Amino acid sequence: MDQNNASPKKMNVGLIGAGFMAKAHSIAYAGMPMFFWPAPIIPVKKMIVDMNEAIAREAKDKFAFESYSTDWHDVVNNPEIDVVDICTPNNVHAEIAIAAAKAGKHIICEKPLALTVDQAREMYLTAKENNIKTLVAFNYRKTPAVQLAKKYIEEGAIGEILDFRGTYLQDWSADPESPLSWRFQKNICGSGALGDIGTHVVDMLRFLVGDFKKVNARTATYIPERPVQSGLTDSLGNARLNKDTPKKAVDVDDQCMFMIECENGAFGSIEATRNAWGRNNYITFEIHGTLGSLYFNYERRDELQVCFASDPDDRRGFRTIYTGPNHPYGNGLWPIPALGIGYTETKIVECYDFFNAIANDTQASPNFEDGYEIELISGAILKSAQTHTWVDVH
Repeated sequence: MDQNNASPKKMNVGLIGAGFMAKAHSIAYAGMPMFFWPAPIIPVKKMIVDMNEAIAREAKDKFAFESYSTDWHDVVNNPEIDVVDICTPNNVHAEIAIAAAKAGKHIICEKPLALTVDQAREMYLTAKENNIKTLVAFNYRKTPAVQLAKKYIEEGAIGEILDFRGTYLQDWSADPESPLSWRFQKNICGSGALGDIGTHVVDMLRFLVGDFKKVNARTATYIPERPVQSGLTDSLGNARLNKDTPKKAVDVDDQCMFMIECENGAFGSIEATRNAWGRNNYITFEIHGTLGSLYFNYERRDELQVCFASDPDDRRGFRTIYTGPNHPYGNGLWPIPALGIGYTETKIVECYDFFNAIANDTQASPNFEDGYEIELISGAILKSAQTHTWVDVH
């Protein structure tokens, strides 16, 4: 593209699912060219789908799509659609993605990639066979402070990595009267806290440290049944139902904790729960190396805490770097450090990386291969929790 004489190419997007993730993705499509101009490709919000017609019709106007449908096949079979964006519950990811890949559409899919390892493998291989560009929406790794941590690690600034300690703690499901979201039903979500939030930290560890070799895990379900919500809205923890509301069983984990041995010899531990009163979106990691340490807390997402062994004895300790224009993705975000980024900016960066991969005929990251690898890890974690033993990932 001649940046002086030509406008960026446009590609039509069909988004399936009209919940809160659809909101985040729609903002990213609108905002990406404003942040990263000239955009590699300009996304056009062509069609949005929800099986409830009233929700789909409203989403068309609210998220500024040209049209709506109640059938995802209308997106996959539409020759005008270039990109299929899957923001549905986990149980239909595989069916939609496989059909979209066979139809030649590039694909964005929310995490976790699938319900099972076999589904994830088929999704990955089908996309690969059809030369499809894919992205799994582990957007937290797109946070500039996380990318800065990656830069320091690759430069050797903290030396050889010794260990990783990560958490993802929330409290939205700590109330036993909060509704039975689909996120508590194994046939829809696959796993509970592990798949919903723990996989984000798994992705962080793989991105920053390296591949998993084996795991040793424990899981627990603290609230065995929950009130059944009415309607199709995923209420999460924003509603408290009457104690007389009928209840159904929860058959997934409320908490998972596991130790990790990496292929490169580093060790790690991860804890994930949605039952931690007082924690909102508490994603953290601390990485220790032979030459220094890094610490990140997503609730303070502009900050990376660093300590380098080369610091003088009288000055050694964690100090704060505020991300800004001199850091990863900084030129596209805000002009001075610490102006503040939010959840939507991580989605905008994710969107930019995906369309940049399409424009340059490369593969985005994390892609369906990464999603498949994380399903292998999740399967090993659940097996370890059942057997109380170390389990190899491969």
